[in-house]
Amino acid sequence: MAGKEILDLIAKILVIVGGLNWLLVGAFSFDLVQALFGFMPVLVKTVYIIVGICALYMIYLLYEEMGK
Repeated sequence: MAGKEILDLIAKILVIVGGLNWLLVGAFSFDLVQALFGFMPVLVKTVYIIVGICALYMIYLLYEEMGK
């Protein structure tokens, strides 16, 4: 598996995890990231930032696909 393929897979997984976390927040007011890493606020913030960056990368991939 090439480097870009691995990056794509990781980004897709993290965006899915982020989406599921938002589902939990919206439906049950339960933040899984906060529950898992709440004892380390810096880690919680880092996870949110990484998931957000992955979402931006997904936008780039979508734009790239539309251009083909």
